[in-house]
Amino acid sequence: MIPNVLAERYASPALQAIWSAEGRIVLEREFWIAVMKAQRDLGLDVPQEAIEAYEKVKDQVDPASIMERERITRHDVKARIEEFNELAGHEHVHKGMTSRDLTENVEQLQVFRSLQIVRDKSIATLARLSRRAGQWADLVITARTHNVAAQPTTFGKRIAMFGEELLSAHAAVQDLIDRYPVRGLKGAVGTQMDQLSLFGGDASKVAELEQRVVAHLGMPAVWTNVGQVYPRSLDFRVVAALADLASGPSSFSKTLRLMAGHETASEGFAPGQTGSSAMPHKMNSRSCERVNGFHVILKGHLAMAGGLAGDQWNEGDVSCSVVRRVMLPDAFFAIDGLFETFLTILDQMDAYPAVIAQENAHYLPFLMTTTIMMEAVKAGVGRESAHKAIKEHAVATVNDLRTGKATTNDLVRRLAGDERIPFTDEQLTAIVAAGERNAGAAGRQIEAFVSAVRALAEAHPQAAAYSPGSIL
Repeated sequence: MIPNVLAERYASPALQAIWSAEGRIVLEREFWIAVMKAQRDLGLDVPQEAIEAYEKVKDQVDPASIMERERITRHDVKARIEEFNELAGHEHVHKGMTSRDLTENVEQLQVFRSLQIVRDKSIATLARLSRRAGQWADLVITARTHNVAAQPTTFGKRIAMFGEELLSAHAAVQDLIDRYPVRGLKGAVGTQMDQLSLFGGDASKVAELEQRVVAHLGMPAVWTNVGQVYPRSLDFRVVAALADLASGPSSFSKTLRLMAGHETASEGFAPGQTGSSAMPHKMNSRSCERVNGFHVILKGHLAMAGGLAGDQWNEGDVSCSVVRRVMLPDAFFAIDGLFETFLTILDQMDAYPAVIAQENAHYLPFLMTTTIMMEAVKAGVGRESAHKAIKEHAVATVNDLRTGKATTNDLVRRLAGDERIPFTDEQLTAIVAAGERNAGAAGRQIEAFVSAVRALAEAHPQAAAYSPGSIL
């Protein structure tokens, strides 16, 4: 069998088990058994010994044998029915059911359980981000907008910025889990006609059957008015939630790659790791690059999900099947691999205060120009007049530094010599020096993020304590 690179190289065993051929077949057989038990309890002729026979063989999965049957039947569900019946020696599965009664519900079960795993890993990631934000809450760095030095911030604030984005996406995933509706037993076109026939038109028994099956699946809601398939807009919501969940980690990873280029921080470098086969000195941010790549994959699958949403014909068709067989498992493999990688980054990353201090010293007078401007406004200077004067000297200083005419940042001296700026060299030096300790409201903002994550972690301690497996 051709390997799935996302599954085998990046995803965790838990996700692989849910989406493997063997895992799916076991879920289907457990679903059939749950239906049979409910049908028996509600009065259908399903012998207990038959149920026991099916239960004994439900884990005996031979994908090759099932595939051989499918080559003859040209129908995957029929092949799996025949295989299960032959193993058990009975023909009681799938009574009153259409293929989609099986496949839709089991696929939704795979999605639902995968969402729970991903949700828990997002909590573990938030816990790590919170810890790192607290660790570097007071480490002042040069903030950049448009990738150009802007104002002082702290490394902790930068981490909390991306962490809060993930916290918002986590809430959306939790809301999706809390509301996720399963198709249930609806029959060929959604009217439950065949189950009603089995139970002699007793609608209460058909409703009870569906309730028991939904309870077996463990999902919080059930569709009432569906046709053969549940709306594919739900799949779009799922993949969109995964792409959303990956956005904060992806942006942080790209930022960490940029910081690594300036040697102010890195994703870490494990003993024995090689950065480049050609250049021995290289310590590339390969894990961060991988996170960015996973996000691209997720956005590609989101485009696939968008192609299916709003494209349903009447009560349903199977044109979506081949797309969903790729899109759903691979989207979860990608987000799972992303979190496994990102958690490793958060565990191993480091910051370099000495290099950060050098960068701050170079840029600090520029970073404090808005503060100088505000102080000038408070002293009675027009805002635009102050802006014009400061800009002239700042641009001139930058140009002299770039061309080598100046070797140090002497913006303070230049501003002190301009009568439009009503401050002495000492006063301006004090304003700039304060910038080494001042990052605005960053401390308070970080604590708000840390506090929110603390509450989440306390509510889900096992998820928060999760550690990733070894990554390639």
